Amino acid sequence: MLTIVDYGSGNLRSVQKAFERLGVPALITDDPGRVGDAERLVLPGVGAFGDAMRELHARGLVEPIVDHLRADRPFLGICMGLQLLFGMGHEGGGHGGGRHPGLGIFAGEVTRFELAPPLKVPHMGWNRVDWCGPGRAWTDAPPAHFYFVHSYVARPVDGSIVAATADHGGPFCAAVARGRLLATQFHPEKSQAAGLALLGGWLAATETGGRARAG
Repeated sequence: MLTIVDYGSGNLRSVQKAFERLGVPALITDDPGRVGDAERLVLPGVGAFGDAMRELHARGLVEPIVDHLRADRPFLGICMGLQLLFGMGHEGGGHGGGRHPGLGIFAGEVTRFELAPPLKVPHMGWNRVDWCGPGRAWTDAPPAHFYFVHSYVARPVDGSIVAATADHGGPFCAAVARGRLLATQFHPEKSQAAGLALLGGWLAATETGGRARAG
């Protein structure tokens, strides 16, 4: 079963519909047991890092997600679902700023873009994504444009997990990958043909009983 984690972040139905267009039904749930039993897990999300972690803890979802990741079971993170994989985030949302512990799967922090005019924050719209490192194992496609909406960026300590980069006032991490894990800062579900192709590639690479190509 492909399972989409619901922690009140919104944007869930558009992710579900993208997989349905590929012929794959997806369950949206905040039930820790169902998340723990998932064959393939999708962690999407929009909003603030601190708020997202508070909701995951409140709903008892942190432990089953971390267990899934540590077991190297198929995982796709989208936007906030990439950022939450890191050790620390600096976006507090409605509860103020400060530093907020993340899931801690990867060492690194999620910090705000620091850009000079005329560049704007949030980084919103279509931008070219260049695949690199482990990203080349996930897709054979040439560079393509994907849709972004974010004000904060992940800064991994280990550069070998960076699977793609994009540029907004300088290069930044647009995707990470390791083992059966792929996470993107951009939104594949909003990226038309390129996004559907990437989701299809992730599905093909994580077929039950198969092995992911990344890592």
